[in-house]
Amino acid sequence: MDRWPALFNERKIKAEFCRIVTADLLQSFLDGLDALMSSLLEFYKAAVSSNRRLTLSSVMQCLNKEDTNQNRRTAALLGLPLFLSEDTSDIIRMCDVHGETLDVLMKGKCVGILIGHEGVLHDAFLHEIINVAVVVEEAVVLHEIRDVPTGFAMLMGTIYCLNLQYPHKMKYSFEFLQKVVMKMNPDQCSARVHGLRNKLLRFCL
Repeated sequence: MDRWPALFNERKIKAEFCRIVTADLLQSFLDGLDALMSSLLEFYKAAVSSNRRLTLSSVMQCLNKEDTNQNRRTAALLGLPLFLSEDTSDIIRMCDVHGETLDVLMKGKCVGILIGHEGVLHDAFLHEIINVAVVVEEAVVLHEIRDVPTGFAMLMGTIYCLNLQYPHKMKYSFEFLQKVVMKMNPDQCSARVHGLRNKLLRFCL
């Protein structure tokens, strides 16, 4: 942030990403997510029904309360690492905007997002998000992002613009977002991501 102070806002991250990749960050992310969203949610639903991924049940229950397109996007994103059996604790954190201090929330957080809400969180995610922030090296670099899907897009853009490594605990989720959702270097997938992509393609057919 000291070297590139003008970079850290949504508009500049989008512009820098477009300069590097020659693609619109938010559009490519949301278009790719929307194309796969229904299939991903069906996979999550099947995994819960077969008791293979019970951690996904709380994400899917949120859609039973309010099944909007925005909530479906959020469920698809928050459910992805759970479906891939990855640990989200150091990368995706929910926080009461009037509760814990930022120092506590960002401790040990190299790269990730904070999802701010008011009051006690009873579900996997709230329908009304107060604030989403991108964190790099225990510092907030972007904040006041309007929703979780945009927050994930800005996180991907920040990682790409700063040439950061994906967090090891969620490396497959980030690889999936980059190579399958955003279609950047799609032919260079790990076996795990390649397998999920092929299952999605077969399901869509």
